[in-house]
Amino acid sequence: MDDATRTELEAAAFRRLRDHLQARSDVQNIDMMNLAGFCRNCLSRWYQEAAAERGIDMGKEDAREAFYGMPYAEWRAAHQTEASDDQKAAFAESHKHAT
Repeated sequence: MDDATRTELEAAAFRRLRDHLQARSDVQNIDMMNLAGFCRNCLSRWYQEAAAERGIDMGKEDAREAFYGMPYAEWRAAHQTEASDDQKAAFAESHKHAT
């Protein structure tokens, strides 16, 4: 497989993941962090970092809007719930060695 095709396939898979997570707004970011070690915010940050590596000036909120499909504050108001004590404890445990 040539590099261009591989890049196209990776981009298509990323877009499908983005679209899937937009459709699954019931899945909370903290649950993703606890189970997988990343969340929508991580993905939007990686998107922002990829833009910066290519000399594209993209702010944090612009990257989040590109990933969430709407302004982050709007998404939070519509979909994010307060984390439970169990979720917070699981997050603290899974990230206690993170630097």
